[in-house]
Amino acid sequence: MRWRRLAAAGTVVLAAAGCTVVGPDYRRPEQPLPERFVDVLPAGAPESGDAALPADWWTLYRDPQLDALVAATLARNADVRLAIARVEEAEAALREAWAVLVPQVDFGAGGSRSRVSTLGAQPVPAGVPLVRNDRRIALSTAFEIDFWGKLRRGAEAIDAQLMASRYARDVVALGLAGAATQSWFALRSLDAQIAVSRESLAANLETLELIRARARGGVASDLEVSQAEAAHAVAALQLNELQRQRGSIERQLGVLSGQPGLSVPAGDLRAMPVPPLPPPGLPSTLLDRRPDIRQAEAILQAANARIGVARAAMLPTISLTGSFGGQSAELSDLLASGARIWSLGFGLTLPVFDAGRLQARAEQAEARERQALAGYQKSIETAFREVGDALGNSERSIAAEADLQRRLDAARNGTRLARARYETGYSGYLDLLYALRTQNDAELALIRNRQARLSYSVDLMKALGGGWTPQPAGSKPQAGGSVPGSAGATAARGR
Repeated sequence: MRWRRLAAAGTVVLAAAGCTVVGPDYRRPEQPLPERFVDVLPAGAPESGDAALPADWWTLYRDPQLDALVAATLARNADVRLAIARVEEAEAALREAWAVLVPQVDFGAGGSRSRVSTLGAQPVPAGVPLVRNDRRIALSTAFEIDFWGKLRRGAEAIDAQLMASRYARDVVALGLAGAATQSWFALRSLDAQIAVSRESLAANLETLELIRARARGGVASDLEVSQAEAAHAVAALQLNELQRQRGSIERQLGVLSGQPGLSVPAGDLRAMPVPPLPPPGLPSTLLDRRPDIRQAEAILQAANARIGVARAAMLPTISLTGSFGGQSAELSDLLASGARIWSLGFGLTLPVFDAGRLQARAEQAEARERQALAGYQKSIETAFREVGDALGNSERSIAAEADLQRRLDAARNGTRLARARYETGYSGYLDLLYALRTQNDAELALIRNRQARLSYSVDLMKALGGGWTPQPAGSKPQAGGSVPGSAGATAARGR
């Protein structure tokens, strides 16, 4: 009957503890959001659509070499490995936090052999042995009853922190995929500019040979020869500088993808397709499509839960202790009924005077929650600015491409006419030199605008979350196929 009463009392206490949780429950803050992105959409771009942006969005550029580069970056980059290790640390911390809610049971065993003095203050009765043996085994436990929900709020905070680390891992992966893709476009842009510079160098050399021949015939002056030689040297310097920049970008890609000494064959940006702009969707869905916003919200959730931890620390702490085992002089008697020993204990600790220390800690927790709220709001503002910038930049680059193409067509025609007029003696060399420079500049400007247009499309895909969606909690970054390591909601155990 005694054990039944104790068990019943314990059940009542634990049930009461499960119903009491100090501190505010988390609710997502309301944020003012625009109804649509239509005001900044480029002409002809879809406002919304059913087709979601794929997680492996870089495959939309239809470049197998780019796909392999991004896969290597996500698999080998040190920042990804660092983010994964932080997630694993947070997962272990969460398991520890939930384990505190369960009583810990320890096993202990010991033995001693001692002799008592015959000359002590208390004489040894006759027949009592002077040498004594003592053997002991016991199971012991100590358990803090989470009456106010302090431990549960602590586990809730660590759970949210784990989610924040998973979202941070996804932010790193999305950023690296974007950096690798944009660096790849920069490399291909330099390849195209190098090809144009070689053509320009060849054209300048052809013109130089023509002027030298005309000078030998007395038709051209030495001044024109010097001007042509200077123009040829400028074209050679331009080619050399572009080759230097290409080497720098190639080494950067090697470091980014964990492939030191990476060598990329030459390609041409002008042959790369520009995929249609993805539909931005509804502004309200952006909050769940960007891992950085979800990371900021998880940090806010953790700060909110820690308010409950700080407030619960100001209330009484209730703990239970107990042990059960056996004690005897002989090892063979330890499990006998007469050797049984047990104990139960109850403790209550209540803060009485701490000079305001616990109240100050609670106020600190509330201030940190306000900081986290401001960070969450800022992440939303940043997200909408980035979407607007990417859409606006894409619109301008699309419009500029048509103008730059017309400029190039006119420059090529001008070069053809200037060369014909120079060869027939109707104009001087300076007209031809100006036409050659104008065409070279127009070629390079069109290539750079194409690079910018591709880069802005990457900015838009990143700003829209890169096809990111929360995935099961145990997922890890994978090379290719998806933005790696998408985080998912962890079940709130025992809440």
